[in-house]
Amino acid sequence: MSTEEIIIDGPLARATRILCQVSVKHVADRAEIEKAELKDYEKGRADITAEQERRLILALEEYGARFIPDGSEGGYGVRLKFSRAKVRAIERWEDEGGTPGADDV
Repeated sequence: MSTEEIIIDGPLARATRILCQVSVKHVADRAEIEKAELKDYEKGRADITAEQERRLILALEEYGARFIPDGSEGGYGVRLKFSRAKVRAIERWEDEGGTPGADDV
């Protein structure tokens, strides 16, 4: 889905992160946004740039979010595309550390 179709604001970003059961730190790191800046955005105390918003959406999608555009059947929102177990496995993989290798196996 194109990020231009997706509507996201701070409260929806927070709800999405919680739905995916991912920490602020993990999402902020993945989206390349400062943790404090993401927390302020989620609470409606700050705005982020369009580029940061794009990276945030992509990061949340990697953790299992599926954004739903506004349409005739209802307003915009989010749902999970992965099970909670899969999201936890992804988060564990992120915490393994080490030097990433090339993906051209």
